[in-house]
Amino acid sequence: MAVLFTGTALAIPVVRSAGSYRTAARAAPSPVATLQTASGPLTPLDRDFVKRVRLAGLWEIPAGRMAVAKGGTPEVRTAGQHLIDGHTDLDRDVVDTARTLGLGLPDEPSDQQKGWLKQLDDAQGPDFDRLFANIVRNAHGQVFAVVAQVRAGTQNSTVRDLATTANSTVLDHMTVLENTGLVKFGDLSGPPAGSSAPSSQNPSQSQSPSQSPGQGVGSGPATQR
Repeated sequence: MAVLFTGTALAIPVVRSAGSYRTAARAAPSPVATLQTASGPLTPLDRDFVKRVRLAGLWEIPAGRMAVAKGGTPEVRTAGQHLIDGHTDLDRDVVDTARTLGLGLPDEPSDQQKGWLKQLDDAQGPDFDRLFANIVRNAHGQVFAVVAQVRAGTQNSTVRDLATTANSTVLDHMTVLENTGLVKFGDLSGPPAGSSAPSSQNPSQSQSPSQSPGQGVGSGPATQR
């Protein structure tokens, strides 16, 4: 994804190690403020979306690695590799986007995502394959509508570029997860009503929680940094 760097963009020291990203301390922008940037207005939803793209990669890359390591079918292992490859590329883009826009990013998954990863880590054999396909496909189905909302509505060209890439990545992941033949479509959460993620209590049969429209990419509450 081409990212426009301008003279007005904030320079942010970046330390990348094992998926981490940290920024110098700064005052957090008001959560209700629309900021003016060189690439257009940056709304609270835009900022939240950038953070949630980062959060998605922080749990889906480990989930993909589990699928590659212990998936019981070639289709599950293929889906896992797609998660690794897609989110590695997308993470690079989101770091560039955050640097351009002067945004901080999370450096660890949300508590909800950690719960999903623990369920996957504890599962073995066919149970793992089933949980992997349904937890991750459910999350992606929720994400897909939110990415489309941001892509259609943002006035910020840098965020628009990220949303375009995220849209393609999520669609690819949905497709390979469905190709496992394990997705229970009747149990998937419907399109989110301002929501982005399935409930972690029963991922394969979850309902969309009530969340604000800013809670964007399958990741639980975003943390301002």
